[in-house]
Amino acid sequence: MSSLNGKVAMVTGAASKRGMGHAIALRLAGEGADVIVTDKIAAPKSMFPGDEGWGGLDEIVKEIEAAGRKAMSLTMDINNSKEIDAGMAKILKEFGKIDILVHAAAIRGPVGVPVIDLSEKDIRAIIDVDLVGSFLICKAVAKDMVAKGKGGKIVIFCSLAGTHGVPGSAAYSAAKYGTIGLTKSLALELAQYKINVNGINPGMIVTNLRDEAFTRMAVAEGTTWDEARRKDHDMLSTRIPWGRLGTPEEAADLACFLVSDQSDYITGEVIALGGGVT
Repeated sequence: MSSLNGKVAMVTGAASKRGMGHAIALRLAGEGADVIVTDKIAAPKSMFPGDEGWGGLDEIVKEIEAAGRKAMSLTMDINNSKEIDAGMAKILKEFGKIDILVHAAAIRGPVGVPVIDLSEKDIRAIIDVDLVGSFLICKAVAKDMVAKGKGGKIVIFCSLAGTHGVPGSAAYSAAKYGTIGLTKSLALELAQYKINVNGINPGMIVTNLRDEAFTRMAVAEGTTWDEARRKDHDMLSTRIPWGRLGTPEEAADLACFLVSDQSDYITGEVIALGGGVT
């Protein structure tokens, strides 16, 4: 794969210890890019044993700098256009451009809650972050890419939940259906500017996204958090032809390909990353 030397990449949703954003940021830095990492919370807690004391964005900056690349961290709410504008101003002042956006920020919301029991507050929170937030961050970065006239790469993390209904996760599923539509529409709008826009539909990946759900499962089952997680992962693995859940590093492999010049003739595609589950 070609090097990303000289490129500036922005990765949203990067602060979680075991998140795909974290893995992607490190992979892009390893390929030569300078990387801006953002998240709403600078150092979200990880429930995985051994993750105590995780430093979040600041620790990721140190990891990127240790790889010999320039880095910046920003605490930013993608659902707040004023915060996005302020963040963009800081990035452009420091780096002068954004060549690559990997948008991985999202929230999961309640798991296993039927629509008739889902609160309006939770519905709006999920749609606002996962869908409206995707519009806002992509709009801001694309606007600068168009103005610069140098092309660019945008990768939006959607979900396999955006291709079929998910009982108990209707708001999340609906929002991810929307991000797929955004990906395809934005790709058509930006093709004339040589800006590629593609999506990734992760299936079950071992991340921190469902940490709170496992906490509730552990309480309900009278077991430990890690036992609840392992039981759930074992059950899900039986549904996956590849026989296991995916890793953040495998998501980083695909994202890295999609932002490299090896994917220049690919745009408007949403690629499943699910071990054959589709």
